[in-house]
Amino acid sequence: GQVVCVDKEVLVVEKNRLLIPPLWNVYFSWGFPDNSCSFGHYTTEKVCTQWSVCDWGEMLCAACPNQATIVTAGTSSVVCVWDVSISKDKLTHMKLRQALYGHTDAVTCLAVSGVHGVIASGSRDLTCILWDLEELNYITQLPGHKASITALAINDLTGEIASCAGPVLYLWSMKGQLLTWLDSSCGSDVTSCSSDGDILSVCFTQRHEWDPRNVIVTGCADGIVRIWRTEYTRTSPDPPQQPTSQGQDQPAMNIDGNANANFMLITTRHKYSSNEKNMIFFKHIWFIIK
Repeated sequence: GQVVCVDKEVLVVEKNRLLIPPLWNVYFSWGFPDNSCSFGHYTTEKVCTQWSVCDWGEMLCAACPNQATIVTAGTSSVVCVWDVSISKDKLTHMKLRQALYGHTDAVTCLAVSGVHGVIASGSRDLTCILWDLEELNYITQLPGHKASITALAINDLTGEIASCAGPVLYLWSMKGQLLTWLDSSCGSDVTSCSSDGDILSVCFTQRHEWDPRNVIVTGCADGIVRIWRTEYTRTSPDPPQQPTSQGQDQPAMNIDGNANANFMLITTRHKYSSNEKNMIFFKHIWFIIK
């Protein structure tokens, strides 16, 4: 799914759909039994064009950096970059520009930045690869993930990349350097880490590059939306500390496994739930990582 904030309204589409920029009035849809895809009108939800991409297996994810390019991937493990042409809200042309090979299992998530010219793809094989959007070739790999990649996001202002594997959130520089990581499931309960806190979605807020109010937002399987703020620190890394037990606050770690990383992450956790009368209440949980 996708949520797009425009001037006067918020546009929302469900799973296996995304909106085509910059007008956002046409959607691209996938996940059909015959492995086809379709284009339709956002306001009327009327399908205007269907297209067959069955040669590339089941499509699991897609991204659209501009109105002329769509990136898709799925069970074939191949990242496909398509040239598309839409005229009067109808698809007139869709042709494969390049197939990118590098993963060995299904590609589960994609993120694209037209500003920085980067495609990020995450796979069930635990790999996350950066591709050049213009040259359509391999740039580098983001190593060290311990589980299947479930969500990706690229900050168009700073070029920073967020990747998620299970409950773990990683933050990378545009060049693929690991800045920090942490287990987002720990700290939500005073007695133990959450067993169902896998991250399902992630995004950056993007106001101004210098604005400290920019945050990273993660949506997790435990029903909690976590909001992370990044701060630069000048503290030199301390010697490695003993691992914390379950229920203790876990520090953000840098690439060497030391606390006091380049970033300090502070989270506000918002949890929506309902009581016996189906009334929704709002709960704030503050958790500061020092």
